[in-house]
Amino acid sequence: MTETVTQAPVPPKSRLDILFSAPAAAVLLAVLCNILWGSAFPFIKMGYRLFAMDAADTPSILCFAGVRFMMGSALVYLCGLLLHRRPLTFPRGRVLASCCGLGLWQTTAQYFFYYAAVAALTGALGGILNSTQSFMGVILAHFLYGRADRLTPRKALGCALGFGGVLVATIGNHGGGSGWGIGCMLAASAIFAVAGPWNKAVTKQADSFSVCCINLGVGGLALLVMGLAMGGQLHPQSPLAIPVLLYLAFVSGAGYVLWALLMKNNPVSRISVFGLLIPVINVLLSALLNGEPLFEWQYIGALVLVCGGIWLVNRPKKEPAAP
Repeated sequence: MTETVTQAPVPPKSRLDILFSAPAAAVLLAVLCNILWGSAFPFIKMGYRLFAMDAADTPSILCFAGVRFMMGSALVYLCGLLLHRRPLTFPRGRVLASCCGLGLWQTTAQYFFYYAAVAALTGALGGILNSTQSFMGVILAHFLYGRADRLTPRKALGCALGFGGVLVATIGNHGGGSGWGIGCMLAASAIFAVAGPWNKAVTKQADSFSVCCINLGVGGLALLVMGLAMGGQLHPQSPLAIPVLLYLAFVSGAGYVLWALLMKNNPVSRISVFGLLIPVINVLLSALLNGEPLFEWQYIGALVLVCGGIWLVNRPKKEPAAP
């Protein structure tokens, strides 16, 4: 007698998952997410000025980062509460441990290096180096997911075009920075790229809002504890200091939720490539907010190349014609 194997029913997708898996919505939300993240670098530099911190004041920089991410965690919780109309349900056991580990990796480790790099680099040079996370994400997805998300010649060309746009955006305007700052930004980009697939796996097992809340809360708390243990302090020097910190908290909360939902519902390489927008937004806002030089022709050319790269990576594969 042959036994019939009953497969467990696949749970229906939530309305958020349906929205974030729709190609057009995914593109628009990925662009929004990276515009938010592109604004972070110049606003962090502004925050350093408003809180009177310099590149050598690592303890206070860690406190600044920790408070930002803990506030971001609270905003994620409130957003999840409003959308779900009930308190967030947090995972337990191994899934909870994985969420905490992700927070220590994606928030604590990444932003330890990122904030050190912001203090040591100009916005333009930091933007060039930060763009490497996009390529790392696409390449890593090829090795992790194989045929499901492989690096095709078209994707490789799209990444090359996008990186060409980043270079055009900063020709003659790359500023300067220390070797320590360059190393820190490359380390932060590598950590971010590795965190993408990890985030994708965790959000398959738990609610995305809960994952982001734990990620930011645990990671931010670790940064704050390290900063305080090293003697860090926060002293606002201007009425603008608190609004800037609140905006950065919003960027981290909104950005992490958008990114987690995009990673959960789309191929990693399709979403990672939108990181190419970050340095363009970064340099434009650095010029506007922090007085760094701006050459308009460079950014027009950069946007054309970056958009071309994004289109190539996301262009649907042609189906063979029916006989």
